[in-house]
Amino acid sequence: MSIKNNIDMVREELNSEEKFFEKAVITEKFVKKYKNVMIASVVVLVVFVGANIAYDINKQGQITDANEALATLSKDAKNSEALLTLKSISPNLYDVWTYSNAIAKKDLETMKELKKSSAVLVGDLATYELAQESKDAASLDSYASKQNAVYRDLALVQSAIILMHNSELEKAHEKLSQISPQSSLNKIAQALLHYGVK
Repeated sequence: MSIKNNIDMVREELNSEEKFFEKAVITEKFVKKYKNVMIASVVVLVVFVGANIAYDINKQGQITDANEALATLSKDAKNSEALLTLKSISPNLYDVWTYSNAIAKKDLETMKELKKSSAVLVGDLATYELAQESKDAASLDSYASKQNAVYRDLALVQSAIILMHNSELEKAHEKLSQISPQSSLNKIAQALLHYGVK
């Protein structure tokens, strides 16, 4: 019995070694067949990671340069070099800076240029400022009709006041009724409806 057990044990070991070698041969064939694809994948991965790191470093450098230019402009608003740097590195931040200066100086020409700004709120705010400065109900209505206008309700109230001064009470009532009940200007609109328009 022990010889039979030994033969079975040797046979199992040979079978497991045979399976191991078989898998090794299959793996070797697979590696040889797809070696170029695997190397290319690793190279692409390394290049991608490297490009991401370089992009992040460049972006951080731009942010730092833009902040430095803005700090310089805060100290000296007439520094043309810092202004050009800010414009080239961060056009949106440049538009915000230009908008804040135009508001302070009431520079309507600059506001007209900023209406086309790609900065998130600058174009909208410049359009509102121009409509408000014109003291024209039609301009305020045009602004208020824009989707996502920041000062929509305020423009409607101002338009209604202008219409009230022109004795166009029905139109003023219509403008005030467009203000939503959730608006912080709703109480003012209600007061105008109660005391001014009726």
